[in-house]
Amino acid sequence: MGGLKNIRRPTRAAAAATRRRQDVLFLCVATSARSQMAEGIARRAAPRGVRVFSAGSRPGGLNPLAAEAMAEIGIDISGHASKEISAIPGDEVDTVVFLCAEEVCPVFPARVQRIHWPLPDPGAVRGSHQKRMAAFRRVRTELHLRIGALMEML
Repeated sequence: MGGLKNIRRPTRAAAAATRRRQDVLFLCVATSARSQMAEGIARRAAPRGVRVFSAGSRPGGLNPLAAEAMAEIGIDISGHASKEISAIPGDEVDTVVFLCAEEVCPVFPARVQRIHWPLPDPGAVRGSHQKRMAAFRRVRTELHLRIGALMEML
């Protein structure tokens, strides 16, 4: 039995330290509504160790109706800021979720898992406050369902 060596199993702490973290980026154009809501929902739903980002190719400001819709479900995104893709540590992102529907999706150059959820931009809806909020609530509900499923896979 001279060729066999005693192999030690790594401790739980060592195994956890070597496990690959999953970082998720929600990407759209203006990053004023869909990606901001997705980031808020995902941060609440993400397993331990998962980092969540949002960004866009032409960032604008946070749409106040997105913050209002999220506050209705107890998630505060009022302090979120729209960020350009270059502000995200792209080499650390594992999954990119593209949220564009009517517009041309931004380009993300890194080799990552790519998911496309073509959700309409609720910020593009015109009309009464009630009509506009209904659009934000529909997108929020759809994001909540899809993000729940995504986080279970991580």
